[in-house]
Amino acid sequence: MSALTKLTKTLAHHCVKKSKTHWCKSSQPLLNLLISENIVNINTSQFHQYQSRRTLILDSASSESVQLQRLSDSDSGIIEVSLNRPAAKNALGTDMLRGLKHAFETISEDSSANVVMIRSSVPKVFCAGADLKERRQMSPSEIHFYVNTLRSTFSFLEALPIPTIAVIDGAALGGGLEMALACDLRICGSCSDRSLSHVILASDRAGGTQRLPRLVGKSVAKDIIFTGRKVSGKDAMSLVKECHTAGLVNYYVPAGQAQLKALEIAQEINQKGPIAIRMAKRAITKGLEVDMASALELEEECYIETLHTEDRLEGLAAFAEKRKPKYTGT
Repeated sequence: MSALTKLTKTLAHHCVKKSKTHWCKSSQPLLNLLISENIVNINTSQFHQYQSRRTLILDSASSESVQLQRLSDSDSGIIEVSLNRPAAKNALGTDMLRGLKHAFETISEDSSANVVMIRSSVPKVFCAGADLKERRQMSPSEIHFYVNTLRSTFSFLEALPIPTIAVIDGAALGGGLEMALACDLRICGSCSDRSLSHVILASDRAGGTQRLPRLVGKSVAKDIIFTGRKVSGKDAMSLVKECHTAGLVNYYVPAGQAQLKALEIAQEINQKGPIAIRMAKRAITKGLEVDMASALELEEECYIETLHTEDRLEGLAAFAEKRKPKYTGT
């Protein structure tokens, strides 16, 4: 059992007894979810350390509903984008969309960022999709502009040069699922409902009809989109087996543990050579868009980018000396 899995060991029991402490109060949304799902035995010292190792790197000037934070110490290459609009279940209103756009632009300009986690601060909700109450007040031209901005924002997320992880431990509907589809990896908790509701409501069109078929195949995508049916995290995992592809969900975990699993994966990525990871993502993403011969040429180009780096030499030296490498991104 990994150290991060052990984070789920004694939090609920400890906080029930010591709920007046500062860190328990600040962690109340997560605590409520853990208690409601009967998840106990979280290691308190590790949880407290994780909660306190975040540094705010983007103020609320662009949006009060989106926070951008960096983990500290050895995890400083991990960036968290937190959705926090509880009253609207993280619905994608114009304020949140503006915040997401600003956050993704900030990440793209940060050369020290190695991996991104997109998570919700609202228990049992990832993102409820478009803010339909706000949408009803828009003119047709305003709606068109909003949807174009939504699509371009998710495309910008998809094009980030570093790995991105969607932490889905609750409802992910419409544009919320489409945002998750734009990420490289999706980690789903067992309480998650998943649905591309935009076909039924004729609202969101932020790339879901294009990304979903590429992840799960044309036939399965048509079934989900045409019917608008909800797909649970467990069902999504069965789609992985049926389609022989880790498309819709990469990891399926018990409710309340998606964040911990995502952090575990993010830490593994963060320990790798940053340049090599960026080049690997580029080779995979761009290579799938061209024929095999062109893809192999692209792979060679990406390899050459890493050939003369200090990180490559450090990796070889660490292997020879039987120690962990210390990559610098140079």
